[in-house]
Amino acid sequence: MRGFLLKKSVLAAILLFGLLPGAWAQRRVVASSRDLTVYARTQEKTEDRIFAFEEVEIHYKDLIVFADRAQVDVKTKDVFAEGHVSIQLPSEVIDCEQILFNLDTGLGKFKNALGRIQPSVLYEAGSVERKADNLYSLVKAQFTSCTQPVPRWKFSFSRANIKKDDYVEMWGALFSIKRIPIFYLPYMRYPLGQERATGLLTPKIGYSQVKGFSFSEDFFWAISRNMDATFNLDYYAAKGTGAGLEYRYLFSHGTGGAFSLYYFLFKNQPGQTRPENAYIVRWNHNQLLPGGFTFVANVDYQNSFQFLREFDNDFRRALTFNRGSQVYLSKSWRSFNLNVRTSRFETSFPSASGAAADSIVTTYLPEVNFDSFKMKLFSPLYFSFSSSFLRWQYGWDSQYRAHTQMHNQEFSLNPAVSVPFTAIPWLTMNFALEGLMKYYWRSQNPGGGIVDQGVLTGKYAGTIELIGPVFFRIFDLKSRGTGQSAARIKHVIEPTIVYRYESPIANGERVMTAFNLFRYHQIGFGLTNHLLLKKGDSPREILTWGLSQTYFLAPEESPMSLYRFKGEIPRFSEIQNYLRFYPGSVASFDCMAAFNTYTKNFSGLRLGASLRSPNDNVFINVSWYKSTNPWYPNDLFNRHQISFYGGAKIPVLSLDVQAETDFNIVERKMLFTAVSVVYHYQCLDLKANVSIFTFREKPEIQYKISFGLGNIGKTTDFLGGANFN
Repeated sequence: MRGFLLKKSVLAAILLFGLLPGAWAQRRVVASSRDLTVYARTQEKTEDRIFAFEEVEIHYKDLIVFADRAQVDVKTKDVFAEGHVSIQLPSEVIDCEQILFNLDTGLGKFKNALGRIQPSVLYEAGSVERKADNLYSLVKAQFTSCTQPVPRWKFSFSRANIKKDDYVEMWGALFSIKRIPIFYLPYMRYPLGQERATGLLTPKIGYSQVKGFSFSEDFFWAISRNMDATFNLDYYAAKGTGAGLEYRYLFSHGTGGAFSLYYFLFKNQPGQTRPENAYIVRWNHNQLLPGGFTFVANVDYQNSFQFLREFDNDFRRALTFNRGSQVYLSKSWRSFNLNVRTSRFETSFPSASGAAADSIVTTYLPEVNFDSFKMKLFSPLYFSFSSSFLRWQYGWDSQYRAHTQMHNQEFSLNPAVSVPFTAIPWLTMNFALEGLMKYYWRSQNPGGGIVDQGVLTGKYAGTIELIGPVFFRIFDLKSRGTGQSAARIKHVIEPTIVYRYESPIANGERVMTAFNLFRYHQIGFGLTNHLLLKKGDSPREILTWGLSQTYFLAPEESPMSLYRFKGEIPRFSEIQNYLRFYPGSVASFDCMAAFNTYTKNFSGLRLGASLRSPNDNVFINVSWYKSTNPWYPNDLFNRHQISFYGGAKIPVLSLDVQAETDFNIVERKMLFTAVSVVYHYQCLDLKANVSIFTFREKPEIQYKISFGLGNIGKTTDFLGGANFN
């Protein structure tokens, strides 16, 4: 390859003529008109044709041709030139041995050409034909968008079409890094514009001892400005083949969403039972309908939790045993709000003994809620209400298959009146009285069993809420040297007390429900601290810290009735603590904790700290989480783990590094570790991923490599997380 720079002899000649007035003096104008001027040392001329020799230079409008020899048809503006030929157009330069070119149309043919189209399209071809609409046809050519004398990467091909500012379309394309061939494609389309473009993305290649060699390829389809789609193919030599589709759309009035579908076909394994083929369906949709209604759909369904665990490379999603689907309509107007929803939620419970897993399934077909906001009757009295109709089913998946799941219908109406008091700036009070009525279509038979006989239950409730008295103090932060106030901090202390009384439930013993029925007679109390920092005109909250607890006056009918401590029902709930600290725009700290005053331990503790974001040169995110059931210490769902996610951009080494790890402190083992390194090799990005999945049935180390070529993006992991795509 001769390179993608203009020939040194042509550049030297141009420089020579530009710097040496004597050289210009030895040439003369062969022909000159309003748009056309021809320079040469010697010439022959007929009525319509000019034959120019030695240091020929042709100027026509914004076009310049340099050549050793040239023929110019003054009438048709056809030019035939050979020798060291260079043609300069407003945004491109072509260096070749021979041209047949029309100055008016800009169309022509070039032999043994080197070309550059701004900003970074460089090619070399045995022959080039410049056609209408900025289209070029190349034969036996090479292409790159790198500007080095020996480009970092290039495509060699038998023929191609280049559409200026749009695409390069290649047949028989061989991709090479430096001079090393990497892969061959019968057809390749490389985008040149800044907009999204249809075409293949660069593949991702990997290996693991469990799945064997893997190959992933994406095809991106830019359907229009408001929608696109990605088609995915995953091949695992030891497991099978998967295919995916992701469709994204956005229409007027806020209508938009994304739909994805993935299907995996397992291959036969000698001596093993082939698993059931797996599929995943996910859909998120928002749409504004006539009449002010909003339609929302959320679907997250997969037919195999085991497939998700073994193939989904998103660590948190792979450990999820939930799936759900819901579709709902909503509308708000004046003082009212209407919601209609159908939904299905499922939680799987894997068996440690190896038996088939079973799932708890809850469905609502439908769930209708009609509520009102507070409406002023007369000062200071406000009225509001909430109502709902539920048609639900609940049970194990095995019960659904046997048609023995629980089911019922409910209608509830809860009117309420309230009286707020805000006359004192540092004290807020609210008094509310409400009725709680509910009708069940099916009920418990006093003699035992469930009957298709309705039952009406009811109770009333009163609430007194007190916020305050609110105290605050302001601190001035002095500037060093000047002694002047540089900032102010305001500390606000806000106590809260809430008393709620619910009367005993009438006919409560006849209620048939899959869920617990509680009565709330309690006092809730808490204390919240706020720190506000003011620099300049606008203050911002930098710290919020709150403590709260509930005392149950009727513990035997409250949620605490499910637990016992030394044979007694506890009266106090756990102490809830939350702390949010945002000292600046680049750092944050969060703490949430629940302390059990009976067992003297934390049932839940979560600490999180972050510094900057993944878009910054350095970012760190650390999370520590502990969850235990204080009443049942050996609960299966106790958790204690720590997670880290961080990265850095190292310009000196042209590297981007990211890492993520999750460690199970209870079992003292690593659940997941991943490292991603991207090397920016000027016009080429090389990416390597190493992921270790120790939580899977067979621990797996996964290696993947991919690369980006200028305007062509990398194939993403269809079954992967956002962190390393």
